[in-house]
Amino acid sequence: MDESSPTARALLCLQLLQDSPGVTAQRLGEKLGVSERAARRYVALLREAGIPIESVRGPYGGYRVGRGLRLPPLVFTATEALGLVMAVLDGHHAASDPSDPVGSALGKIVRALPEPVARQAEAVRRNTAPAPDRGAARPDPGTTSALVQACSTHHRVRLDYRSEAGSEWVMEVEPWAVVVRHGRWYLVCRSLAADALRAYRVDRVRSVEALDDTFTPPPDLDPVALLEEHLAIGWEYDVEVVVEAPLTDAGRCVPRGLGRLEALGEQATRLVGSTSNPRWYAAQLASVPHALRVVGGPEVETAVAELAERLRRATAAPGVAHDPDVGVGPR
Repeated sequence: MDESSPTARALLCLQLLQDSPGVTAQRLGEKLGVSERAARRYVALLREAGIPIESVRGPYGGYRVGRGLRLPPLVFTATEALGLVMAVLDGHHAASDPSDPVGSALGKIVRALPEPVARQAEAVRRNTAPAPDRGAARPDPGTTSALVQACSTHHRVRLDYRSEAGSEWVMEVEPWAVVVRHGRWYLVCRSLAADALRAYRVDRVRSVEALDDTFTPPPDLDPVALLEEHLAIGWEYDVEVVVEAPLTDAGRCVPRGLGRLEALGEQATRLVGSTSNPRWYAAQLASVPHALRVVGGPEVETAVAELAERLRRATAAPGVAHDPDVGVGPR
């Protein structure tokens, strides 16, 4: 398209507004190669087309794309659009299915690309076969959207929920945040019936009903930390570990999902948690770069001993040459 045409300049004006919120009319004119007055005319044309362009007066004022009932046209560079396509394909394995909401949206982006770039993007889309993340559980977009909206407006919700074991129940909660952890989506909330913190898998929520009652979330809410702490309690096997490091140092290297940390004097830290998989827990402890002792939880203690023995046996036997290339590089 000829960038000197009014239509091209209007689209370029929109791209500049999206890339540089708060840009002045003078700066717009410089980038468009027109006068400041002409730049204001292009802004007026965008407004006439229904695009919500906001303006702020004063020395620090300028134009920006506002929020309206319709999504304004989005302008991507070829590099941005192709990068977005690749990111979606990497993270959403149904992106090649046009009946999937993400696949449908991705198709619109591809169709809007210049032909040479669209051809590359479509080739990537058709031929990419990502390895499925078996731990991922993508929830219904409508359910997720309703929960995010309730978190934003601080409205209580009524959930119809189905547990992994197949139990079903209806409950009312205060939705604090939606958190994604290792491919799974969780709702961090307060259960009204139990008056306690709860974390529910969003993919197991069967329906969401927003209620009229509002709530005030906790001050200084850290939803990720709350989720990690919550997921570390209530499992089958209790465990207690002493880490030979101050609380501050231990806090930087002990995964939150392992449990609660508390100071044990000035040079040691107690880790209290639980797990349903002692071998997994032992492997997590092995990554901690400090001396430690399992002082509670015979199941985890046994798993740690077995892991230590397995690693000891993995070392080369006396008299056997060690090949530095063995086990190096992708397979």
